[in-house]
Amino acid sequence: MLKKQDELRENANKLAARGKGLLAVDESTPTIGKRLEGINVENTEENRQAYRGMLFTADGLGEYISGAILFEETLYQNHLDGETMVSKLDKLGIIPGIKVDKGLRPLAGALEGETWCQGLEELAERTAKYYEAGARFAKWRAVLQITPDGCPSDLAIKENAWGLARYARICQESGLVPIIEPEILMDGSHAIERTAEVQERVLNEVYKACAQNGVFLEGSLLKPSMTVSGAGASTKADPETVAITTMRTMDRCVPAAVAGIMFLSGGLTEEEASVFLNTMNSVPRKGTWSVTFSYGRALQQSCLQAWKGTDIEAGQKAVLARAQANSEASKGDYVAGSQPSAQESLFEAGYKY
Repeated sequence: MLKKQDELRENANKLAARGKGLLAVDESTPTIGKRLEGINVENTEENRQAYRGMLFTADGLGEYISGAILFEETLYQNHLDGETMVSKLDKLGIIPGIKVDKGLRPLAGALEGETWCQGLEELAERTAKYYEAGARFAKWRAVLQITPDGCPSDLAIKENAWGLARYARICQESGLVPIIEPEILMDGSHAIERTAEVQERVLNEVYKACAQNGVFLEGSLLKPSMTVSGAGASTKADPETVAITTMRTMDRCVPAAVAGIMFLSGGLTEEEASVFLNTMNSVPRKGTWSVTFSYGRALQQSCLQAWKGTDIEAGQKAVLARAQANSEASKGDYVAGSQPSAQESLFEAGYKY
C-alpha cells in the first residue's frame, strides 16, 4: 500500500473540487517563447518570470482555480518581489503542480509520425525533489493521432498507456497526484465517430495498464481531450453532440474511483472551450466524477494580449474573466458570451510543447 494514500486522495479531491479547475502554465521555454513573440515580448527568464508572476498574484484567482501546472523553471523561481512562486500560489489557495515528462520522441516500429514520451529515467528521484519544493501533483502528456493510414497503431496505444501508468505509480510513491493525459490530437478530417472509437481503445488500454501497475485511482486525475471531429472535417459536430459523445466515452471507459476528469482544450478557442465544457455538464451522464478543465491556451490567450508585457492589471482582469467562465462551465452555469474572450483559433497542427 502507498505510504501517502490518504494525502493523495485528499489532494486529488481538492484539485477536482466543484467549480474549480487547473491552470496549465507548464509550457517549455521554446513554447512560451512563441506565446511571448506573439505580443512582441522577448523570451527572457525575466519576462517569463514577470508573466507567470502576474498570473500568480491575480487576487481571487483561487476562487476558480484549484491547481497550477508549472514548468520546472517556475517551481524553483522567485517572483520579482523576491517571494517564491510557490508561496504566491499558496496564498491564493492554489496547489502547485509540475510537468514531469521530457517530451516526445519517434516510436520505433510504429507508423510514421507516432511517438512515445520520455522521462521515466530517474523520475522517482525528480518527483521526490519536486515534492520537497512544494509540488503536490504532476502531469505527463502522451500524444496519439488519427490518420487514414491506421494511426494510432496498437503499438503506439500500448506504449503510451504503459508510460502513463508507470509515471502515475512513480509519482504516487513520492506523494504527487498524477494527472494522466492521453491526448488525441485534433489534426485530421475524420468524423467524431472515429474519434470516439479511438478514444475508447486508448482509455481502456490506459486503465488496464494502471491496474497492472497498482495505480491508486482515488489519488489520480484524468486529463483527456474532448471527443470532437477532426480539425479538417467538412462537417463539425455541434457542442451538444460533442458533449453527449464525450460523456458516453467517459462513462464507458473511466473507472468511478478516479477523482476527476480535467479536460484539455486541445486548440479550441477560449469561448469554444467554455461552451463545450458547459454543455458536457448539462447533459445526462452516469459517472459521478467532477467534470472540469485543465486549460493552457484557452485560459491565457486573451490574458497575454491584454498584458502585452507590462499591463499587470489588464492581464489579471483577463485571466480572471476566463477562469470565472470555465468555473461556471464546470457547473453547467456558463452563459455563452458573458465573458470577454480572444476570438482567434488556437489550433496548431501537430501541437508539441
